[in-house]
Amino acid sequence: MSYLTSENKAQYFEEYGGKATNTGSIEAQVAILTKKINHISEHLKSNKKDFNSQRGLMQMVGQRKSLLSYLTKNDLQSYRSLIEKLGLRK
Repeated sequence: MSYLTSENKAQYFEEYGGKATNTGSIEAQVAILTKKINHISEHLKSNKKDFNSQRGLMQMVGQRKSLLSYLTKNDLQSYRSLIEKLGLRK
């Protein structure tokens, strides 16, 4: 995955998690998953029959959904600011 280098990951962790070493932050994990989901979605637009990537995409979407529901239950203000930053819901 050349689109998501370690420098890019560190930047996401710093921007959403507070520090570059805070890799366990829910906000940073959701941001990384969103980046991966967007990348795979673009891939699937041109490769409609790539069912393995489609399955991986569905797994990532489910994982992101569960992380967001956890964040909703524990920190609603952080959830609202995160979905606004990432542009997930309208």
